[in-house]
Formats: sequence, C-alpha cells, structure tokens
Amino acid sequence: MQGGGANESGRAAIEEGEQGGSDTSGLPPEGAKMVLVVGSMIEFDTALKESPSKLIVVDFSATWCGPCKMIKPFYHSLVEKYPDVIFIEVDVDDAQDVAANCEVKCMPTFQFYKNGQKVAEFSGANKEKLEENIKSLK
Repeated sequence: MQGGGANESGRAAIEEGEQGGSDTSGLPPEGAKMVLVVGSMIEFDTALKESPSKLIVVDFSATWCGPCKMIKPFYHSLVEKYPDVIFIEVDVDDAQDVAANCEVKCMPTFQFYKNGQKVAEFSGANKEKLEENIKSLK
C-alpha cells in the first residue's frame, strides 16, 4: 500500500509541475505565444510584412547541429519574456531557399529584422549576445 501512496504523491508532484508552466514538453496554455516555424520564402516574407514595426528575431538552425540544440530551449523561453518581439525558427534543411536568400553560412545564425530590414546578425549559440541584441533593438 505504501508503494501506491508514493506513486500517487509522485504523480501529484508531476502534475503540479506541469500546471506551473515550467514543463516545456506539453502543449502550451491557450493563448500562449510560440515560436513561428517558417518553411518557405513565402512564409518568411509574410511573417516580416505582418509585423513591420516589431522586432523579429530569426533563428536559423538544423536538427543535426549540436549548438542549435543547446540554445533552442533558451530561444523558445524568450517568447514569454519578450511578448512584444516576434520569434521565428527556420530549419535550414527544410527551408533551403530562406537560408540561401538570407545568406546563412553557419548554424545557429540569428538575424534581427525591423520594418522588413535586417538590422543585426550574429552566428553562434551565445545566450548573452542573443538577449543583448533583443534588448537593444526592441
């Protein structure tokens, strides 16, 4: 019987953690902002045109890229921290046209757009530099 009680307690603790919003593996709460995944040049252009006055941050990454995997959870966490910023993710293998058009040479590359124009860019999984750029450009 004690084993059953421990499982129930463990399950309750897990459920509380999920409800607390710290679990990123479940579905987002209704109305939550998410990173927009762009798979074509048309989608990319549309995303830039839909929010011309807002800062748009684009993460060019690949599923096989170690540093990309490392910074991805941090990048996704910025959506809640900066609700006035648009966050886009481009898989360079799925959207080769976008990567080529944006002249992406390595991953991860972060590009920053405002009023449809690129205003900054850097490559590498540098969390501090990513957040500094967001703060200075938004």
